[in-house]
Amino acid sequence: MAFIRKFKTTSGATGVQVCYKEGERVVKTIHVGSASSEAGLTKLVRKAQGIIDGDKRPLFDLDKYNKR
Repeated sequence: MAFIRKFKTTSGATGVQVCYKEGERVVKTIHVGSASSEAGLTKLVRKAQGIIDGDKRPLFDLDKYNKR
């Protein structure tokens, strides 16, 4: 199972990681980056979601609903 982890860095920015779990243990972590603005954080979360999704085709176009 993979999930996106957001955390505060020592500099006050927000870091984004993709973590992979097996059972209760995190077995792999990929650091995507850190951002100090909401726009930057949004880009990093989308990039992290792309890492998780890989070549999978999404069931829904969520951007279509976010523009309302």
